[in-house]
Amino acid sequence: MSRRLRVVVVDDQNLVRQGIRGLLELSDAVDVIGEASDGAEALDAIEALDPDVALLDLRMPGMGGIEVLEALRERGSDVPALVLTTFDDAELVLTAMRAGARGYLLKDVTLDQLVDAIGTVANGGTVLQPALTDRLVRESAPAADAQAIDVALTGREADVLRLVAGGFNNREIAEMLHLAEGTVKNHVSNAIAKLGARDRTQAVLRALHRGLLAGS
Repeated sequence: MSRRLRVVVVDDQNLVRQGIRGLLELSDAVDVIGEASDGAEALDAIEALDPDVALLDLRMPGMGGIEVLEALRERGSDVPALVLTTFDDAELVLTAMRAGARGYLLKDVTLDQLVDAIGTVANGGTVLQPALTDRLVRESAPAADAQAIDVALTGREADVLRLVAGGFNNREIAEMLHLAEGTVKNHVSNAIAKLGARDRTQAVLRALHRGLLAGS
């Protein structure tokens, strides 16, 4: 049996925090080893407990989630943070991911989705709900970031990433674009390499940040 993942839950609302803990304790894959009700407590708990993943709310009194993410990055912490919030604002999603979040979920996710996301983030992956990535694609515009490196995706690579953002897998994308599944996989791999991303989700985020998925 694999080791249970150690999680710290950060949320300023006591009832919500206890609810998240209660749900996660139903899973055999996760141990909740600590809680925090604000950003300062979160930093202390993460430093003291060294969890596999920190579940982080964004809007908290005092030090909010974005500030926690920035502080973790400044401290060189290698604990990955997974945002769990009610806010689906596109700019807030991008701000959190740029600040160092490894995933962004809304609080309407199921327990299975949350546990899967914790596992993905703990293993170095990136997680974003399909509904959020789809919205980001629709609202994206070319980013005015002078420091962004020049990246040129082919039209087909951009098409494939838009569908990845919509939550479709390689087989489904192949059927929709009338391509071989292996060809789709190659397009995804090429886009990941060009964008210097860890995985397909981060590739979508980096493409969005550079305005590479605007249009249809």
